Amino acid sequence: MTDRPIAAPDSDAMVAYKTILKRVLDNRPSGTRQRLARALGKNRSFISQIANPAYPVPIPVQHLETMFELCHFSQDDRQTFLAAYRRAHPRRLALVHTVQRTRIVSLAVPDLGDAKRNRAVDALIADFVRRLRKFIDDIE
Repeated sequence: MTDRPIAAPDSDAMVAYKTILKRVLDNRPSGTRQRLARALGKNRSFISQIANPAYPVPIPVQHLETMFELCHFSQDDRQTFLAAYRRAHPRRLALVHTVQRTRIVSLAVPDLGDAKRNRAVDALIADFVRRLRKFIDDIE
């Protein structure tokens, strides 16, 4: 643990970037929130929380690139969003610049009819992705 105080996010800046996300989502075809939730591995309610300026739930930095690509942010919206995000979360500034571009690959896997076996398959896929990321990091 550290004695350093945790800085609270700038709530005005958080409201600003969430307002931009909400506007972008409201201007997209129906189903965009569900596709975003699926791409992030979250529930649709999570998307509602991160897009609602009234909720203090921050948007995790690792989801930004996926969100920008899937929601088709304009260049102006993206720049304004990132400026507000940086004000709201100044410590994450370095992370915003180093977020690796990703792409979404959807897999349809069989339902094995057993929750324990299904979790094992999910863990195998997650392990593969971790190993793939390490492999890519090692060759760069």
